[in-house]
Amino acid sequence: MKKHYLFWALIVVLLLATVPLLESNYILRIGTTVLMYMGLALAWNFIGGFAGYPSFGTAGFFGLGAYTSALVQAQGVAPEISWIFAALMGGVFALLLGFALLRLRGHAFAIATLVVAEVLREIVNGWTDLTGGGMGLNLAFSSVSPEAQARYYYYCMLVLAAIAFLTTCWVASNKLGFGLRCIKQNEDAAGMVGVNTTLYKTIAFAISGFFIAAAGGIYANWTGYIEPADVFDIMISIKAIVMVLLGGVGTLLGPVVGTLAFLALDELVWRNLLELHTGTLGLLIVILVLYLPMGLASLRGRFKTLERAKT
Repeated sequence: MKKHYLFWALIVVLLLATVPLLESNYILRIGTTVLMYMGLALAWNFIGGFAGYPSFGTAGFFGLGAYTSALVQAQGVAPEISWIFAALMGGVFALLLGFALLRLRGHAFAIATLVVAEVLREIVNGWTDLTGGGMGLNLAFSSVSPEAQARYYYYCMLVLAAIAFLTTCWVASNKLGFGLRCIKQNEDAAGMVGVNTTLYKTIAFAISGFFIAAAGGIYANWTGYIEPADVFDIMISIKAIVMVLLGGVGTLLGPVVGTLAFLALDELVWRNLLELHTGTLGLLIVILVLYLPMGLASLRGRFKTLERAKT
């Protein structure tokens, strides 16, 4: 585990922990959204970044976590305990799903994960007696003030993102991370030298599902209301992927930097080009990805090349 990354991560977490002191509900809302997507991007990076398997199942795990949390709470369980249930459900579901889907590669795997997410959405839509179907579910309101709730869920998302980052550092520095990188480079060769590719991929997928479902569970309580169209939205999957691509696929800080860059860009375009928001944002992302194929992390290499050229 690289100590300098942990040092700077600790500094960033301490700085982020002071955000609620600003006592601005707008900043807290933006901050909570940023931390949630940071957790999703870090989670996707395990399977999409380290292993190189392009999963579009983020929305599926997110929605699964949100509904698991809501349904468990309906039985009288505390929200915090329900989030643990949601995370475990996401991890176990990804583990079981991984043994079947991770035999596929490339586009086939991407399409399969997309189909699974849509199947989960249709199941929730159709199971009206339990999930409320298209009408959605309301979660119990807390008796504390809206300001206190905003601070609480901000800190919950901060803790989740911090744990996801620490797990990323741990995976990157041990045998699992090495095996996943081998799989990404050449899976057949990795299997020939003794890497249990099926096991490694499945573990990465399960870790990813665990964190995504946990984020979905917290989101359900943060908003107080969930519906299939919201928590199973394909844009959740796409945004998580774009954030990692923007920051640097398979790197430690890529998902963090990419999330900040994407949401800052999104907010800038939303404020100034409201009518052309989606198209303009999409065009900017395409340009960035085309000219920075390794994400913003590639700028470091370009700066080093320029410095060497000058000397």
